[in-house]
Amino acid sequence: MPIEESCVFLNTYSCATAATVEVIGGKWKAILIHQLLDGPLRFSELLKTSESISPRILTLQLRELEYDGLIQRVTYAEVPPRVEYSLTPLGETLRPLVLMMKQWATEHMSSVLEHRAIGELVR
Repeated sequence: MPIEESCVFLNTYSCATAATVEVIGGKWKAILIHQLLDGPLRFSELLKTSESISPRILTLQLRELEYDGLIQRVTYAEVPPRVEYSLTPLGETLRPLVLMMKQWATEHMSSVLEHRAIGELVR
């Protein structure tokens, strides 16, 4: 592919991959999307299953995913209030990508960790 074709995507990103990484990149977004693949979850459930994420960071990540249209936040008029997060139809389009990431890690992460260990010995 000529460089010109891959240099600008939607007049904003260097390439389509960069755009995707901006939307689901970082430590938590893909994990949160993966957790929501099975259906809606409450904030406290996401907090429990996301290992070491802080409530503040979880809130920020959920807001960004909602802003990008990947998840929806539904507040129920109950006492105490109940809030659930779920994937939108746009968020559902990431299902194959997130599941492929999981499969890749299952098949290759042990090799990555071996290479990291070797790298530590060299340092």
